[in-house]
Amino acid sequence: MAVSTMDSESARTPQPQAALTKGGHSLLPGGALSTRLGSEGKHYVCGSVAAFTNIVLTFPIQKVLFRQQLHGVLATEAVRQLQRDGLRNLYRGLLPPLLQKSTTVAIMFGLYEDSSRVLMERAKGSGVPELVTRSFAAALAGTAEAFLTPFERVQTLLQDHRHHGRFNNTAHTFRTLLTEYGVRECYRGLVPILLRNGPSNVLFFGLRGPIKEQLPEATSQAGHLVNDFVCGGVLGAGLGIMFYPLNVVKSRAQSQVGGAFQPCRQVLLTVWRERGGSLPMLFRGAHLNYHRSLLSWGIINATYEQLLKLI
Repeated sequence: MAVSTMDSESARTPQPQAALTKGGHSLLPGGALSTRLGSEGKHYVCGSVAAFTNIVLTFPIQKVLFRQQLHGVLATEAVRQLQRDGLRNLYRGLLPPLLQKSTTVAIMFGLYEDSSRVLMERAKGSGVPELVTRSFAAALAGTAEAFLTPFERVQTLLQDHRHHGRFNNTAHTFRTLLTEYGVRECYRGLVPILLRNGPSNVLFFGLRGPIKEQLPEATSQAGHLVNDFVCGGVLGAGLGIMFYPLNVVKSRAQSQVGGAFQPCRQVLLTVWRERGGSLPMLFRGAHLNYHRSLLSWGIINATYEQLLKLI
């Protein structure tokens, strides 16, 4: 594998400076923003803005998917549930994923770049393959993201219509969990999140470069945008299917408030029995998850790479 296989795409693909200028003047005054952020800080900012854009655009789709994961219903029934809830509840629960995703994607890209740089410097001359070093950095970034599990926890409760009468909003949900159950309750569902985040990050950063290299060579800014979208979308969709059962387990575990913490395996077996031991039933909603991930990670990857070229 080439040395730059897991590097960010914008770092690997030189862009013509003319694309960032107009009439001989830079579109970004004096590179002031880039200077303020530094070469490392910009990865966090670009990741955060990319995730913010994605969440606002795709939240209603995520809500339909969540209902399918939790109740095992068809997409049409999940949509009818949302219609019954009313338009005012459509974006109920938006704040937790907005805060969580904009922070975790910032960590995902930023910490990966920082960890890769530090580990590469320390491993220099040690004979450790760069692929191993960068894979470890990706897994480390994914594990760090799990620190924000409470946001996923609150999002689950706010999206579950069975809890609409109990939890009013993000702040109220956090306050209720902390005062009535303690910090530990906020981390219910942590194990499936850890099992999902580390491996998926390794595969995402490891395959991003090779996939883009198989796409037609881009000769314009629009071409690079399309390639980045396709690359991120294909990876996101594939990983979404691969780790879908873990998301089902996470949703089921986090929909519970109070009571014993059940092992990940036990939750999976419970869902498996409830759905008649049927693999298609276990993966119900996976097709929608595939399309949502295709769109979401296409938006995230394309936005991230474009912002890197502008900052």
